[in-house]
Amino acid sequence: MSARRQPSEERLLAFAAGTLSAPESVVVATHLALRPQTRAWTALAEAVGGAVLDDVEPSTLDPDALDLTLARLDAPEPPPIAASTGRTDPSLPAPLALFDLGPWRWLGPGVHVRDVLGPRDGDCRVILLRIAPGQSAPRHTHSGVELTCVIEGAYATEDGVFSPGDFEEADPSITHQPRVVSAEPCLCVAALDGQIALPGWLGRVLAPFVRL
Repeated sequence: MSARRQPSEERLLAFAAGTLSAPESVVVATHLALRPQTRAWTALAEAVGGAVLDDVEPSTLDPDALDLTLARLDAPEPPPIAASTGRTDPSLPAPLALFDLGPWRWLGPGVHVRDVLGPRDGDCRVILLRIAPGQSAPRHTHSGVELTCVIEGAYATEDGVFSPGDFEEADPSITHQPRVVSAEPCLCVAALDGQIALPGWLGRVLAPFVRL
């Protein structure tokens, strides 16, 4: 899978249809907030989806649909949603600004990570990654899919430079080492499925210290 500056058509279509996982949706929504021009594609996908629904023959309800609905009224209430910690950052793009955030954690020289609390789907979760100018993230591949959107600053990989609003998709076939090339720190949001994998003997030594 090669790097892209915007989400793949498949992911944009899934986002428009509401079938994308919650963590991936947050990263795609952040990209759309920073690059409104990509919205033209999602708007087209939504319009096509709406036209298809208009042509679908309505289906009949199951005979026991009413009984099932009434039975749910007696089901136990879901557990209350945990109260907000108040640790939000209104300076972030709108799709991220209302989420609670975990503390910054050290990942390596000049590299820090913090959790975006709330959006999660199995092992897939959202993180913020901040890398100081001139520093690099550890060279790594992925046990699952990693979606990244640059919020501030810029980083470079073998596939080129990624600037604010740029979107990168990476999977286990990609090994890269993002290096910050901007004068200011690079802040990114990422949906990470599984753990990053550090190749080689050094990676095996460092792996316990760079778990996300």
